[in-house]
Amino acid sequence: MKIYIVSGLGADFKVLERLEFPKHCELIFIDWLIPKQNEPFHAYVERMAEKVDTSEPFCLVGYSFGGIMVQEINQLKPAEKVVILGSIKSDKEKSKFIKTGEVTKIPRILPVGLFNTKAANVYAIIRKLFDPKNPRLLQYFRVRDPYYLKWSVEKVSEWKFDENPNVIQILGDKDIVFPIRNSKPDYVIKGGTHLFPATKSKEVSKILKEIFKDSEKELSAEKKDKSTA
Repeated sequence: MKIYIVSGLGADFKVLERLEFPKHCELIFIDWLIPKQNEPFHAYVERMAEKVDTSEPFCLVGYSFGGIMVQEINQLKPAEKVVILGSIKSDKEKSKFIKTGEVTKIPRILPVGLFNTKAANVYAIIRKLFDPKNPRLLQYFRVRDPYYLKWSVEKVSEWKFDENPNVIQILGDKDIVFPIRNSKPDYVIKGGTHLFPATKSKEVSKILKEIFKDSEKELSAEKKDKSTA
């Protein structure tokens, strides 16, 4: 079973590197693309979805903003399972902080220069929100193109989406970015900040193995049905 994975806003796959999946799963990482000038969100999603091969069954996994992205991709290319880590199922689960950005439109008027690598105040906010006690925090955030970062913040604040009850949600109970009080997750990581895939990898891996343990049987059954059809 192929599992397509999208990491978080500005994050590469280092934040997810310690996660373990069942041996029958083939992991395929979808890198963030740099948005084109004035590119509509749906057009960007279509470009991100190009890597997904629909000729055989697949699953989607997304972390943080990547969780939002895989749910959008699932609209275009339906997956067997969709799992989101440290993310939300609908715009109703947004934090007050994010909703403020949506109402005031502040992310739209922020200058691109604010998101450059020298903007220490931005990274101070990231530290506070994600995990202030983690000294390796900024090592996880390698995608630092200013336009991409500004665009991503805008899209998170503007995102509108109806909840899909089939999406499997895993949240940390200490997450400030997407507070657990706004959601009803399928799994809760005790003591997990927004960086729980990296800091609580054993707990998360156990859950992922449970979620995907039956995918091999399901895939074999589908192939058998097709061969006898």
